[in-house]
Amino acid sequence: MRFKAFFLFVACLIFSTANSFGEDTPPSGQPKIDIPEPTYKFEQVLEGAEVLHDFVIQNKGTAQLIIKKVKPG
Repeated sequence: MRFKAFFLFVACLIFSTANSFGEDTPPSGQPKIDIPEPTYKFEQVLEGAEVLHDFVIQNKGTAQLIIKKVKPG
């Protein structure tokens, strides 16, 4: 029984390391947020009028950028 368990362990070890040879795994990076225009000054508007502005958000990093919450300032 010990021999079978040992053999199974060695076989798993060999197969798991064999798959990692020759593969370039990218380093785990970090996201990096870039907002070219972080503020926008609205001109005077009439009360109740809808005003819109699109803010461009870019990820300059190497990992996925996840935006979980946005607060108007």
